[in-house]
Amino acid sequence: MRIAKTVLVLSASIVSALARPDSARVVPSRPDTTVTVSAFAPTPAPATAADSLAGIRGDSLRTDSARTALAGRQAALKMATDFDGGLDDLLATHPGKSAAITLELGELSLLSRAWLADHCTRSLDVQYFIWTADNVGRLAMDGLLRAADRGVKVRVLVDDLLLDMPPGYLLAMDGHPNLDIRIYNPNTNTGLGFWKKSWNAAMSFRDVNQRMHNKGLIVDGKLAVTGGRNLADEYFDFHHDFDFRDRDVMVAGPVAADMGRAFQMFWVSPLSRPVGELLDPIDSAAQRAIRDSIAAYARDTANFLPAVRRVMDALPERFGAVVGDLAWGEARFVTDTPGKNDGKLGLQGSGTTTHFLADLLRSAKRSVTIQSPYLIPNDTVLSLFRALLARGVTVRISTNSMANNDNLKAVSGYLKRRKQILAMGVKVYEFKPQPGVQKKLQRRYKSRKRMPVFVIHAKTLVVDGEKVFIGTFNLDPRSMNLNTESGIFLPDRRIAHEVERAIERDMEPENSWDASKETGDSYAPFWRRFKTWMWGLLPMESIL
Repeated sequence: MRIAKTVLVLSASIVSALARPDSARVVPSRPDTTVTVSAFAPTPAPATAADSLAGIRGDSLRTDSARTALAGRQAALKMATDFDGGLDDLLATHPGKSAAITLELGELSLLSRAWLADHCTRSLDVQYFIWTADNVGRLAMDGLLRAADRGVKVRVLVDDLLLDMPPGYLLAMDGHPNLDIRIYNPNTNTGLGFWKKSWNAAMSFRDVNQRMHNKGLIVDGKLAVTGGRNLADEYFDFHHDFDFRDRDVMVAGPVAADMGRAFQMFWVSPLSRPVGELLDPIDSAAQRAIRDSIAAYARDTANFLPAVRRVMDALPERFGAVVGDLAWGEARFVTDTPGKNDGKLGLQGSGTTTHFLADLLRSAKRSVTIQSPYLIPNDTVLSLFRALLARGVTVRISTNSMANNDNLKAVSGYLKRRKQILAMGVKVYEFKPQPGVQKKLQRRYKSRKRMPVFVIHAKTLVVDGEKVFIGTFNLDPRSMNLNTESGIFLPDRRIAHEVERAIERDMEPENSWDASKETGDSYAPFWRRFKTWMWGLLPMESIL
């Protein structure tokens, strides 16, 4: 199962989050502040899937005056010392509207999460698919605990399947009076032995495969971050050997409040269980000892060097400049409900995000540009593509190749469909393991001779260069029918154009192979080609 690992990071005084255990520590360089900025505001939820695009205009009117922009920058700078007051002042510059920034650079996305988590005053809701006790993950634990120490109500909801955290750490954090942890659909991992896991897999196959793929950080119910990134080193360009090319969006205002309501829906779902109900308890002394060890780890300069603190110290001014330049307008948060669907159709069944994105595709008049780490369209999606192409709509897809993809099971599903996809006229571009664009996106590695393998993990759909959806949805059967997904829909020409241009850059010859002419297959080592062929023999497309 593909996933990203969650990140909420901190720096000696900031909240962090998760990563893989094989991640290696890298000291971050000064973050880049070049981000795409755009505008939006929420609309009422559609009554039906067919109405999902109704009421959303294809462009946003921009009425920002120099005075309003200056007020926004001043409010953003105020947030460094008075987060609540500054944020309220910022939102007051555009009453009833929402704002957003897309975060292309992993390091900036990480530092933004960290700064926000360290400055929140009332609540911090964290929802991710993966949390791992590697370097970044341990720093995240400390950050969450320090927020709780300040009196912030911290709630963490993480999917069970790939949670890789010592039970004592989970219990010690959950034992804090201001920090609660719940596990979504705990039938594969937490507190279970081998035989129980095997029994669940055999007797409840659909339930075991129904996962929460949502990703989000909601700060004080007013500001939020979502997108493709989980909490792990490789999502934020901190892994030496393997990093993801990903994309997030930061939002403020009513659409962030919508994200908060969606989090609450998952939090109270019967599928979300308090971690204390799943694990054998440990006494309060043991909990305190573990929390002390987490804090000591974060203070150890071998894990968290002073250079990071200097970056964080400079962040308020940078953050203020970015947030102060926000544009405002329309936005919508789209999410599945817990469980995805009622399960009556087994491994099929779709969900709210599936229907919304299908409607968004059908609305295309000129072009569709997709970036997805996995490309395994089912017959319904292929029919959608065919109908679009018949109307003269150009369909382009940026995805991974066999040479760089982190999931060979997914590659096997893609290879079964590739000839059919190309034959109908869809343009497919397969990302290279070390693309030329990598040094622009991972600036700390410019002087290195050997770059980490770079893998697309962004999940984005741009329609007609005017509307964009950024979220967690992969173009595969699992996202369509099994995993709960979510994302932000922005009907804004400016941000859609900027995101589409970023994807087009990833498609350029120095970064990707044009699959109609050449693929990454021949550049993959023999063992990778052999494993992919073996996975392709199994009838498992519905769970890829």
